[in-house]
Amino acid sequence: MTMVELTRFRVSPGHADALLAARPGMIADFRADRAGFLGARLVRMSPDEWLDIVDWRSGADFARSREKGANLPGIRAFFDLIDELVSAEEGTLA
Repeated sequence: MTMVELTRFRVSPGHADALLAARPGMIADFRADRAGFLGARLVRMSPDEWLDIVDWRSGADFARSREKGANLPGIRAFFDLIDELVSAEEGTLA
């Protein structure tokens, strides 16, 4: 069953362009390194708040991905722009 990761975070508005520029590298690294990664959507909620919606083949795939953290340059570049984690949730696609 598809697992959905919902991560809300803050990025200073002055770094929004850098965040968007770093996104393709993060996605490429996830595709290359994260088994079970199905895709992701990034939603700008306000000038400084974002919601990342990531689909995983399973909860186990997501758990293995979390263990790796920012292990590749494209992932690290994106994560380094995040100023604050607001919330992190996960659920099963209905």
